[in-house]
Amino acid sequence: MELRDAGLVLVTGGARAGKSMAAQEWAWALGGEGVSFIATAQALDPEMERRVAAHRAERPPAWETLEEPLDVAAALRRARHGVVVLDCLTLWVSNLLLREPDPVEAPEALRPHLEGLLRARLETGKRLLVVTNEVGLGIVPDNPLARRYRDLLGWANARLAREADAAYLMVAGLPLRLK
Repeated sequence: MELRDAGLVLVTGGARAGKSMAAQEWAWALGGEGVSFIATAQALDPEMERRVAAHRAERPPAWETLEEPLDVAAALRRARHGVVVLDCLTLWVSNLLLREPDPVEAPEALRPHLEGLLRARLETGKRLLVVTNEVGLGIVPDNPLARRYRDLLGWANARLAREADAAYLMVAGLPLRLK
């Protein structure tokens, strides 16, 4: 399947591997100025504020930006354009997990949200490019919350990869096609 025919594209990889830039370039090729961008980051400290500002500056100014840390399915439904970038699943999972009363004991915390996102994509027919990180390639985290997060994100990445029409692993700025 060609990228132009894919309804759901997963772009994964390590930190600073070029995931966001690749997703934005592909979205531009597919939608030009008609792209909606769902941003899940929350600028809760000065360093994160700088990161968010840098990401904003990388996007074409004509793109619609929807800042939504939790209800990305609703944001996808609100998006004005047929091509949508969700950046990123990694922060979205963190946002959802940390709002749980006991995040370590929240085994089903993510499932309804992720299934809702997949349902919204099918119902709207929008082309969705999802950026995420591979956090499970390193050492086992030393605390229960970090292990729970790693496990949930790994599950979410695998679930999206199964549904995706195309999936890419970004390594050193280069896309490796997985599917």
